[in-house]
Amino acid sequence: MTSRDNALWQQCWRDRQTDFHQTEVSPLLARFWRGLDLAPGSRVFVPLCGKSLDMIWLAQQGHEVIGLELSPVAVRAFFRENHMQPTRRAVGRFTLWQSGKIAILCGDYFTASRAELGSIDVVYDRAALTALPEDLRRRYVAHLKKILPPACKVFLLTVEDAEAGEMLEVRMGISVEIAALYGKDFQIELAHVESVTEAGRDKAGAASCAEHKVYRLVPG
Repeated sequence: MTSRDNALWQQCWRDRQTDFHQTEVSPLLARFWRGLDLAPGSRVFVPLCGKSLDMIWLAQQGHEVIGLELSPVAVRAFFRENHMQPTRRAVGRFTLWQSGKIAILCGDYFTASRAELGSIDVVYDRAALTALPEDLRRRYVAHLKKILPPACKVFLLTVEDAEAGEMLEVRMGISVEIAALYGKDFQIELAHVESVTEAGRDKAGAASCAEHKVYRLVPG
């Protein structure tokens, strides 16, 4: 991100303008995660993690979880709200907060290196990609590929706009953008699509439709 983007994100957390934060574990995560067939104890990377409760769920499944978040306000809130007492230490350009099976690197995602991140078996992206401005998404994915080991899988949840006339239609096509971003390096499986009508999502305040999609990406 640019320094301006970073500053705006930090300010959102300081001002508690965090309507994007989900207050429950993603039902799509719980429903489709096991389809990855991961080995017990696999290490999961959660980029742009905020204070997501999904990290708690992943740890409860026996995974080692490493999140990455820019805002120290979000990181501090995650551990406080979940009654955890983390240790803190410097790791390269980051501060590593850790308690039990969950660790969070606090710093700028775009400066992270493979050495700072450590060994990763799978990435869990809960709409981090689609939350970014379109002009940053290619850079986000390019950096992700740079810091991941070659055999790493990706579990990707996206929220994509649907045409109003397709509100009730379940479409099983992989989006052009996802294919362009990941298709060269991954086999892409679209595991699930559901259309959700959301009131007041557009600028006029009218109801619109979004497609919530579950992708499983395997190198190859």
